Amino acid sequence: MTLASRSVVTAVLAAAAAMAGYLHPVALLATAAVLVLIVAVGWPDVAGLPFRAGSTVVVALVGLGAVFAVRYAGTGLSALAVVFACGLLIAFVNELLRRDGRPRMVESVSGTVAGGLLALCTACWVATESLGGGEAVVVAGALALAVGAAVSAFDLPRWLSAVLTMLAAAAAGALAGWMLAAITLRVGVILGIAVGVLVAALDALFDSLIELKRVVPSLSAAALPVTVCGAVVYIVGRVLIG
Repeated sequence: MTLASRSVVTAVLAAAAAMAGYLHPVALLATAAVLVLIVAVGWPDVAGLPFRAGSTVVVALVGLGAVFAVRYAGTGLSALAVVFACGLLIAFVNELLRRDGRPRMVESVSGTVAGGLLALCTACWVATESLGGGEAVVVAGALALAVGAAVSAFDLPRWLSAVLTMLAAAAAGALAGWMLAAITLRVGVILGIAVGVLVAALDALFDSLIELKRVVPSLSAAALPVTVCGAVVYIVGRVLIG
């Protein structure tokens, strides 16, 4: 799958997150769960992990556990520490279950834990909605991500693509800040810039990976900007709105 195709998929997933954030908390919860599963299925191939099935299960358990803990535990992001600690233990149990001689065990554990951490960031979308004006923050951040990802799909020099991605995301965030009463224009612009920088950085990071010529790891890489942006959106919303 090409960079342009992955960018389009990222834009579609981000648009789905924006729509879910606008519609209902349960819709956002379901969207977050789907994002976790997409990341979990393809992450072992993206990271080149030796025990793909086990790593997929660990990443999925950590991500889904984080999403539902944030939604139903009622303790905010503090629940993520417990989920991540459990994920570390499960990652070691995953290695004990291997029957292939356990080659590259250190890479397997570290890669699996890293995948779990990335999937865990998805829960920040759900946590953002609980903030004051959180629905508007979710919609603005997801909209900026969708527009930025769509612009990055064009075949342009790397530096120009990065600049246009950030500008487009900032413009989309500004538009959302102007249209949504719960947030200000300033918040929208800051959200857009932060999201645009992240999208451009991840595009540059994944562009040269040979593994992304296959569909499944490419889908996982396309979903990663959406999952990771959850943390960025939460931080901006928490600092600027509370």
